[in-house]
Amino acid sequence: MSREAPRVPALTDAECSFIDHYLALVDLVARINPARSGGHTYACLRAAQALAGEAKALLAAVELMWERGEREIHVGTLTQALRALDGERRAGRVTLPP
Repeated sequence: MSREAPRVPALTDAECSFIDHYLALVDLVARINPARSGGHTYACLRAAQALAGEAKALLAAVELMWERGEREIHVGTLTQALRALDGERRAGRVTLPP
């Protein structure tokens, strides 16, 4: 029996940007995680350098949401989007391995 992948819910442009930049930050922090890295300083350096740009982009997305009058984050919808985009596995790479 094949299992159908979860679908990304309908999101505003700002919400899409929010999710994209959030996951990019998670991926970068995972690359820096010394417990999961390949031990290469240069790869960690490049990921650390990229963090600032992604954080600014995430800030811009949230500011846009605020400017548009979005005063609450739709937790259920954004959580569904994160799950559809493999967010649980990606976030798991930030933690220490068992």
